[in-house]
Amino acid sequence: MTLRAESKTIGSFSTAAMRIIATGALVATLGGCGVHLGHHKKKRVAEAAALAPSKVTQIGVNAYLWRATLDTLSFMPLLQTDSNGGVVVTDWYANPKNPGERMKVTVSILDQDLRADAVRVAASRQVLQGGAWLDAPVEAATVQKLEDVILTRARDLRRKTIRG
Repeated sequence: MTLRAESKTIGSFSTAAMRIIATGALVATLGGCGVHLGHHKKKRVAEAAALAPSKVTQIGVNAYLWRATLDTLSFMPLLQTDSNGGVVVTDWYANPKNPGERMKVTVSILDQDLRADAVRVAASRQVLQGGAWLDAPVEAATVQKLEDVILTRARDLRRKTIRG
């Protein structure tokens, strides 16, 4: 059996040349689909990031940092909250396992962006001695740990918003 390619001339192109051009166009189109699908995926990720920007300021401060602060300090009684100024002040809290010690925490959100330097924690500690509460030093690691917990929670909240 012999295959014979017929070649007719259409204008200045032969049918064989037209087939090659059509095949090339088809390959280019299909190859472009893969790139196009990748573009759509990138576009969806960008749209999701736009839905959960790091700078959310509907309440005066970064909403992720604000929510993370409230979540982190939820076990302590709140004395004052100011979402416009970005300040949360707790009342004195004594751990039931250690009633001779109590803590008070103030968190300030300093920026509208979700950044590591946008949160400042100040803590006070008192110990019970002779029936009176006396000021005691707070370990720097305690304050740093609270800041880290708040920032980690804020980042998790933002990630959840992006993923939907």
